[in-house]
Amino acid sequence: MGEHDSDFGAFLAGFLVGGVIGAAVALMLAPQSGEETRTLIHDRSIELKDKAVEKAETARIKAEAAAAEARARADELAKLTQKKATELKKKGQEAYQTQKSKIEELVQKRVKPTSDDSSEVTVEG
Repeated sequence: MGEHDSDFGAFLAGFLVGGVIGAAVALMLAPQSGEETRTLIHDRSIELKDKAVEKAETARIKAEAAAAEARARADELAKLTQKKATELKKKGQEAYQTQKSKIEELVQKRVKPTSDDSSEVTVEG
């Protein structure tokens, strides 16, 4: 987003400078007195300055809105990611417990004590 802002700023500066130069040249080439020309240049420069300030303020407001939206989306994505990670962890733990229980059950079925003495076992199969 920084590169986009830089490009927009360069465009805006070029636009304003070009406008001022064009207006000044047009006024200087117009057939009128020097005093009238200076007054027109002064008035036009004030008008262009006001427009530039207005455009800059509009651009600032849009940039702030875009930044706020980006922060909100990032926060939403972080919450969603955390939720999914928690769900996956829970599912993983459940799968682990299920498999552990199945393995313990299979071991119990395959290994049985041969007598009352639990130190001796017989493996079936």
